[in-house]
Formats: sequence, structure tokens, C-alpha cells
Amino acid sequence: MKIVSVGAGNLAYHLLKALQNAGFELIQVYSRTEASAKELAERLNVPYTIDICSINCNASVYVIAVNDDAIDKISDSFISNKGLFIHTAGSVPMNVFKGKLKNYGVIYPLQTFSKLRSVNFANIPIFIEANTEENLQLLRTIADVISSKVFHASSEERKQLHLAAVFGCNFVNHLYNVSAQLAKQAGFDFSVLFPLILETANKVLVSGNPKEVQTGPAIRNDRIVMQKHLELLSRKPEWKEIYAVLSENIKRMKNEV
Repeated sequence: MKIVSVGAGNLAYHLLKALQNAGFELIQVYSRTEASAKELAERLNVPYTIDICSINCNASVYVIAVNDDAIDKISDSFISNKGLFIHTAGSVPMNVFKGKLKNYGVIYPLQTFSKLRSVNFANIPIFIEANTEENLQLLRTIADVISSKVFHASSEERKQLHLAAVFGCNFVNHLYNVSAQLAKQAGFDFSVLFPLILETANKVLVSGNPKEVQTGPAIRNDRIVMQKHLELLSRKPEWKEIYAVLSENIKRMKNEV
């Protein structure tokens, strides 16, 4: 099965590398910028182009791994209507292709990707959707080769999962950044918090229910401690607001079923 990568970012590299390792034939990489196209093409040992009109028309699958706001525009550019066109975005509906392409769908790996950090696709949940049952089966065949966790999800379900991922990954990492700066203000490196972070993550993974393992002054409603923390944050009103909102939400969710 021949595959073309439309896009040359981190997700494109890791997904296409997994497919290539699984025996699929990657025949071309396209990107708007030559530097990114060339870099990915060299890493995957395939030819590249920066001319969208020169994209190979003989592929079975076209993986569109570009910024969300570029998917609609780039789908207007395909001269050939052959092959299965799939995007990889969490919050973009499958029907972004409707009326433009004959065969289309989505393959959404629920993971964060970095350029120099390897991932094991076998453990990454992949959510698929397609405009026909035949295309869905083709997508499942592809996804099953690289992951043991393949699920069908509608565009609305996928959007909800992407929102969950933003809270569980992006927002949590931002809070790590705030935490690191607060530790630095006390004269310590962020690494002193590593055992705490690892223990919290492990408890969540073992329990499977974050609510059950919630600790801290908010869940105890320790107003004296929380007031001291808010006073320490007086010079950072945005952090103070985050602290207050999260603490109140923790207390409220404690009593929710």
C-alpha cells in the first residue's frame, strides 16, 4: 500500500515512521516549506516536494497531517480524487472533506508527539472514522497493524476526546511550568517535585479514577492553608486566579456523583 504524507510535522513523522516500519510503502512527503519537507524526507528516506501540484497521484492513502486550520484549504488543492484522504486532527470534523473528495476519513492518534522523543505506537489509542464502511475497514486494517488499541469514534466523540486531552496533557503541563517557577522562587530546582509528580501519576494509573486519589488543601477544605497560598500569589494575579478557580472546582466536584 502506497502512502503520501501531506505535512511534515512531529505527528507526521511518528505516524509515517510507524507505518513504514510496519511494511507500508511511503512514496512521498509534501510540505509548504522546503526545510521541513527535506528534513522529514531524509529521515524517512523518501522523495519530497513543496509543489502541491506535484504530489504523486498514484498513492492508495494520503495522510494530511497539517495544522487544523489548513486542512480545509489544502483539501481544495488535490487534482486527483483517487485514493483515501485522511486527516489526523482531533477537533476537525471528517466532513471537512465532504463535497471535495470521494474517499475520506480520520485517523487520530491520542498522544503528544515531540521531534526527538520516540513513541511506541502499539500502546497509543487510535480513533478512526470514514465516510463509507469500505473506507472504515481499510482504515482499521491500517491502524490495526501499528496499534493494539483502535476505536471507531464519530467527529463529535473525537472532539470531546481532544478536549479531554487538552486538560489531561496541555493544561497539566502548563501547571508543571507554574510549579517549576514557584520552586525556583524558593531556591530549588523543579526536580525536587519529580517524586511527587510520579507518585501522583502512578496512583491515577493504578486507580483509574483521578477523583479517588485527589489530595491537597482544597479537597480537605483547609481554608487557612489556601489563604496563605493566595497571599503568596499576590504578585501573580493570573496564578492566583488559577489557584482559586481550581480549588473551588475541586471542592465542588468532591460531592458530585
